[in-house]
Amino acid sequence: MNGQNRSNISIGSHVKIVLKADQRSGKLTEGVVAKILTNSSSHPHGIKVMLTDGQVGRVKEIID
Repeated sequence: MNGQNRSNISIGSHVKIVLKADQRSGKLTEGVVAKILTNSSSHPHGIKVMLTDGQVGRVKEIID
């Protein structure tokens, strides 16, 4: 599943995100969603979330 729709993501979801610093390289970071930061129902670059370890990025893949 892709991370462009807010309805697909919930707190506790296991996701892969791209951090701001990694946008050029496209390197993905894996983690668990602690907070959903995007208010709109969808976003073309992915919904912005905060992981449990405090890292913030846009969801590229939903693992579960």
